[in-house]
Amino acid sequence: MTSPSPCSGLRRVARLEDLPERDKDHDCVGFGPHRICVKVDGVAELPTRFGRFKIVAFWNNRDGKEHVALVHGDAMGASELPTRLHSECLTGDALGSLRCDCRDQLEVALRRLSSMDRGLLLYLRQEGRGIGLRNKVRAYALQDRGLDTVEANRALGFRDDERDYEVAAHMLASLNVESIALMTNNPDKIAQLQRYGVKIARRIPHVIPPNEFNRNYLLTKALRSGHQLEIDGKPILSEQDDPVVIEQPGAST
Repeated sequence: MTSPSPCSGLRRVARLEDLPERDKDHDCVGFGPHRICVKVDGVAELPTRFGRFKIVAFWNNRDGKEHVALVHGDAMGASELPTRLHSECLTGDALGSLRCDCRDQLEVALRRLSSMDRGLLLYLRQEGRGIGLRNKVRAYALQDRGLDTVEANRALGFRDDERDYEVAAHMLASLNVESIALMTNNPDKIAQLQRYGVKIARRIPHVIPPNEFNRNYLLTKALRSGHQLEIDGKPILSEQDDPVVIEQPGAST
């Protein structure tokens, strides 16, 4: 069931650069069970090796973590905005770990978004599926002994995936985004965003080929977490109904 946005009344502004002034006194009832409220603290140009973006810095009232949005083109108030939600992965994003596909997902998303007229990437501080860096290393050690990703998380006392997307829902509301075309393989991400009032017009598949080190990790994502993936060109799908329309060949993005 979709809940109405608690920030639907946020004043619309013409430019990203106007957001810090608009949000300086922002305080709302917040999104989700944790009552997450975020505000924009800064906006700057960010030329990257993947294309030109503007970076938008967000602060949230729950734990003070700093999240960012990378914006390409005119995203303010957009409909069917191509959007990727990327959870922080120090080992993959920065150190180039081959145990996951996170760095490849990030780079492919940025290149793809920068090739479009407009696009958005939200970089969320949710290391290790929300369990944090120290616990992710502990989970890696359990995987070295034969457990898969889900089993390792559970052995440490966590759920399969501790991430939530309340912050992301508010970030989209802060940018006055009307609806998104979500770049994802994860049905839970879709379901959570919809519960928080985000309108998802369609899904854009975001499949990264496996390597010898992350093949089992990706199989676990598909078979135990329901991610919509292909391994060696073959769909690996759990039995589930996907309520979101899949991007059709030739559809505009």
